[in-house]
Amino acid sequence: MEEKLINRVSESGLITLNLENFFPENPITIFDLKDYLYHGLILKEKYFRDDLKQVAWRDYSGKIVLILCSSDAIIPMWAYMLVSQYLAPFAADVFTGDEESFLRNHYHQILGALDLKPYQGKRIIIKGCGSKPVPPEAYSRITQLLQPVAQSIMFGEPCSTVPVFKRPR
Repeated sequence: MEEKLINRVSESGLITLNLENFFPENPITIFDLKDYLYHGLILKEKYFRDDLKQVAWRDYSGKIVLILCSSDAIIPMWAYMLVSQYLAPFAADVFTGDEESFLRNHYHQILGALDLKPYQGKRIIIKGCGSKPVPPEAYSRITQLLQPVAQSIMFGEPCSTVPVFKRPR
């Protein structure tokens, strides 16, 4: 007589939360102000405005656009505003800063709006070792948010977890 195999992980009541599921779906691209500066260093307003009028803004449709300047130029705030104004009708989102800063901000906002009711009193595993660049701050943030409601929080995979938090009984 064959013994029935039991999937203890599925029967354990563990909830796996994969932060990669919150990664932005739209492609991320960069708009570098350096390309519109005189010698890559000086912003001359008239030329800057003229150059921006020539940009194919439709190429940014549906994308998350990160506005930054990769040179050490001093950029006035209105320049970022002007580029944002041009991008607004096309881009899915516009952010001033690099990808790392954008992802930290994105996860802070997304996780802050997360409905925590499904995690009330549950044993939660925060999945690790993914293929997308989830920032470390996202793991700290989800821990802060879940700690008041979860029974326990672990990191890793259901077959191999690291305990992070356990509510005393």
